Amino acid sequence: MSLANTPVTKLLVLGVVSGSIAASMLDIKHYFFIIIDTHLWRYRQFWRLFAYQLCYTNATEVLFAAMSLYNLRTVERMWGSRKYASFLLVSSVITAVVPPLILTVLRPLAPGLFNYMPAGITPLIFAVLAQFHAMVPHMYKYRVASSFSQSGNEPSITFSDKSSKYALAIHLALLQWPGSLLGAAVGWIVGYSWREGLLPAAVVNWRLPGWMVGLRTQRRSAEFEGLRQRLENENATTGASTGVQGQADNAAERRRTMGQQIVDQFREAL
Repeated sequence: MSLANTPVTKLLVLGVVSGSIAASMLDIKHYFFIIIDTHLWRYRQFWRLFAYQLCYTNATEVLFAAMSLYNLRTVERMWGSRKYASFLLVSSVITAVVPPLILTVLRPLAPGLFNYMPAGITPLIFAVLAQFHAMVPHMYKYRVASSFSQSGNEPSITFSDKSSKYALAIHLALLQWPGSLLGAAVGWIVGYSWREGLLPAAVVNWRLPGWMVGLRTQRRSAEFEGLRQRLENENATTGASTGVQGQADNAAERRRTMGQQIVDQFREAL
C-alpha cells in the first residue's frame, strides 16, 4: 500500500532487485562495471556506458538502493508518473556518459584511483534526491548533543526527519568510492540543473508518450468516473424534484378543510 500510485518507483525497485539477482545467478556481473583503461581505452567497449546502470554487483548496494528509491517515492506522487519517468530517462542518459568521461580525464592524474566505475543507478538516485531536497519540506527537527549540561552551550548537531533518507543515499555513494561518489555528485548536479532550467528547454520539457505509463487507462478511468458522478447528480436532482413535488401535494392536502376531506372519503367509498 505504501507504493500505491507510484508505478514507476515500483517498477524501478523490482528492476534493481531482479536485475541484480539475475546477474548474480547467470554469472554475468563482470559485464556491468567499467574499467576505464581496459574496457574503454583498450577494447573500445562503449556499450558498457549504457549497461553499467542496469544492476548492482553486491547485495549491500541493492539493499540501500531499494530503500533509497522507496524513500524518494514522494517525488513521483507530486510530479505524476509521466513527468517522473521522463526525468529518469533523461537523467539516466546523461549520467551514463558523464561520470565515465570524467574518470577518463582524471585517470592520468592517479591511474590506480580513477580507473573504476562501479555498476548501479547511484547517479540516478542522487538526481532524484536533488528533487526531493528541493520539493519536500521537513516536518520536524531534533538536536543531538554530546552532553546534558544545563548551560545550553554544549556542542550539538541538528537533524530533521529527512536526515535518515540522506544518510542512506550517502552511504550508498561511499560504498565504492571514488567512482560511486563521483557518480553521485554528477547525479545531484544533473537533478539540480534539470530543476533550475540549466539544461536545454527541449530536454526539460520532453515527456514520454502517455501510454507508456498507463496514462490512457487513467484517462478512461477518469472519464468513467466523471460519467458516474454526472449520473449521480442527475439522480439526486430528480430525487430532489420528486421530494419537492411530494411536499407540495402534502401541503395542498393539509390546506383542504375537514368537510372536504370527509366528502372525498365517502365519494371514494361509493
